Amino acid sequence: MRRLIQILVVAVAAVVSTGAGQPPPPRAITFSEADRADLDKVSTYLNGLKSLEGGFVQIGPNGEIDQGRFYLVKPGKLRFEYQAPSPLLIVCDGRTFAVFNKKLKTVDRYPLSATPLDLLLGDKVDLYHNDAIVRVRRQPGSLMIEARTAKNRSKANIAITFTYPALELRQWTVIDDQGLPTTVALRGLQLGTSISDSLFVLRDTKAVGAKARD
Repeated sequence: MRRLIQILVVAVAAVVSTGAGQPPPPRAITFSEADRADLDKVSTYLNGLKSLEGGFVQIGPNGEIDQGRFYLVKPGKLRFEYQAPSPLLIVCDGRTFAVFNKKLKTVDRYPLSATPLDLLLGDKVDLYHNDAIVRVRRQPGSLMIEARTAKNRSKANIAITFTYPALELRQWTVIDDQGLPTTVALRGLQLGTSISDSLFVLRDTKAVGAKARD
């Protein structure tokens, strides 16, 4: 289950915030002026995202495909709705991160601070001073930011892709500890929409016999 959580959010989480009220870590990698300009541009774009919704397609390392819809409201709220046959529903209410398995009628809960979502759903973004960023790559029509999920990693294990030069978040790819890639591609994005707070509340878990792990 933790691998699933990582696949969904750690790629974006690694580049969204250095932590409110904390000084930026020392820059371990030297970027060109063009790299810095693009990192600052992406930071501005991400800081401007207050709400976001759209569809997603998740492609696993063996070609398996899951899809659904997601909703994000900053700070602190996220929802991933998987389409059948997947039984999963993932909800973060700003304090607790919950994974609901509708088939097994179970809920696994984690404190927001214990997951990468603690960074993903923040308001402060400064990619240039984020020590997780290790590389900026450009291709025709796209900009890719490569990052690592831990300081003890020597190589990037996530890559986040934006359209370029007009920025829009498109997809991220996570490489797991076995070297296997999983890609989450976003589509039909809508920015600044009004999203009901009720989407970020996981209701009636006791009624379905759910078991919680805090």
